[in-house]
Parts: sequence; C-alpha cells; structure tokens
Amino acid sequence: MRSTKFHGRHETEERVCEHPTCTNAGEFRAPGYRPNGFDGPGEWRWFCLDHVREFNAGYDWFEGMSAEEILRAQSPAAGWRTESPSFSPKAAVDGMPRWADFDDPLDAISARAGGIRSRAEREARMAMSGRFSKEEVEALEAMGLGSDTDKRRLRRRYSELVRRYHPDRNGGDRQHEARLGRVVEAYQLLRKSRAIG
Repeated sequence: MRSTKFHGRHETEERVCEHPTCTNAGEFRAPGYRPNGFDGPGEWRWFCLDHVREFNAGYDWFEGMSAEEILRAQSPAAGWRTESPSFSPKAAVDGMPRWADFDDPLDAISARAGGIRSRAEREARMAMSGRFSKEEVEALEAMGLGSDTDKRRLRRRYSELVRRYHPDRNGGDRQHEARLGRVVEAYQLLRKSRAIG
C-alpha cells in the first residue's frame, strides 16, 4: 500500500469504497466502528474522495458523550492526565519551574481553560437556580453577564456593547452586525425580566 501524505490517499487495487452504491477504489480512510484504544488501533472505514467528504461533513466526534465528557475532551489539558513534576505545587523547590513562573501577559494559558469551564458551570448554575429561564440564561451569556446582574449593570453593559459593535463605530463595517442583533435581542428580553432587580 502506497500512501500519499499530502492528499491522505492510500492507493490500493483491492479495497472498494464502503458506500453502498459506490464501486470506486476506497483510498481515503475515515473513523471506523471501533475507535483507537488500549487494545490498539481502531478499525477504519474506507471511501472514495467524494464519499469521504460526505462522511466527514456529517461526522460528530462527540456523539454518545455526556456533557462532562465533552467538556473534558475540549479542555486544553485533555490528554495530559498525569501531572508533570515541572508544574506540581511543590515545583521550584528543587529548581524546577511552576506555571506561575511563566510570563503570560495575554493570559493565554489560563483564560482558555477558565473560559470553557466557567461558561459551562455558569450556565448550569443559572439554569438550575430556577431564577432565570433558559432564554434569559442564553441572553445573559450573549451579553457576557452573570446571575448577579442588576438593571444598572445591564444598561451599562448594553451601551458598551452597542458602541463596540455598531457599524457607525467601526467605520461602516457590518461584520459585527449579527452580534449586535443578538445583543439587542438579549437586552430587550432581560430588561423585562423579573429576575433582574
């Protein structure tokens, strides 16, 4: 079997596309019925170029996973289950670095992990409190506000976001128009909410 890495093509004479109506050569692999795991590599499905594109367009990697499993899989630290001595709490005692020793002026390391976790936790907490409806929780998220929001804070955030996304403030650029529409809809819903005092 010869592999052309650039195209992902594995040319062979004997393999046929697994699509039920196709008789072309199955030269492109797609995730199979059994994933990679402890027992070794998984099984591949083999398709022609058109059918592998069709397969990939409808493939859902998260299918069958719970919300917690999806959150863990999306974590920037996914795959790093064991702690490296360099980043343990007692690091730097023996001269090895800690996370805090790294200069992170853009907060790139912790912001991504914190953002994913905090958004999911915040939405779940607000929805479970019963104070806000599902639509209100989504509106608060669209405006970047938490459950402790009051009318004054809501108005201030609304005016800040309108100034940021309005085309007149962006030289006529309509790129953020959809985002502005979501902000306006969210504000209209939240300003009438009884949950916001």
